[in-house]
Amino acid sequence: MHFVIMGCGRVGSTLAIGLQEHGHEVAIIDQDEGAFRRLGSNFAGSRITGVGFDRETLERADIRNAYAFAAVSSGDNSNILAARVARETFDVEHVVARIYDPGRAEIYQRLGIPTVATVRWTADQVLRRLVPQGAIPLHTDPSGRISLLDLSPHISWVGTPLRVIERETGARVGYFTRLGEGRLPDPDTVLQEGDLLQVLAERDRRPEIEKTLTSPRPADL
Repeated sequence: MHFVIMGCGRVGSTLAIGLQEHGHEVAIIDQDEGAFRRLGSNFAGSRITGVGFDRETLERADIRNAYAFAAVSSGDNSNILAARVARETFDVEHVVARIYDPGRAEIYQRLGIPTVATVRWTADQVLRRLVPQGAIPLHTDPSGRISLLDLSPHISWVGTPLRVIERETGARVGYFTRLGEGRLPDPDTVLQEGDLLQVLAERDRRPEIEKTLTSPRPADL
């Protein structure tokens, strides 16, 4: 898959190298051509010098064929603007923006742009939002039998009551994360776009649960 990253600082370069190691194609954008030195000589992706929210620059990064876009420059406004251009102009479904001011993060979340505040930022968190990795173990009980999994359901599951998701997967939704805030579900909770599910499941059933929730929702539900 093709990924586009804006910002070749410490996080952007780490993210680009990590995606390449996962076997993906990467184009990384930065206004400072010298920033690309962080990528090292083994980086095989595209290095695009320019402004990350400029449409022509994004076109040179092949944004139209991008599976996902990450805006991780040093400026909140630039990151949000670039993320919105990627989402609204080029219809990139998987978009994430780095935000230095955590107080603004919820506002941008309501615009439909998943954000990660600097205080809890790691390249791994961005990978979780961009790459379809499926279930990510957050915790496993001492016996190794039960795991708490972090899941990002396929977008077709949006609008589905969590009780239906539990019925179809056999897993238990321990809590869910919405707009960066953990919440406990109630009987009427419905999955919204951008929600992350934290589910309790038996280890042996993890592949089955992962396949079910990261695939399109069955039409007969």
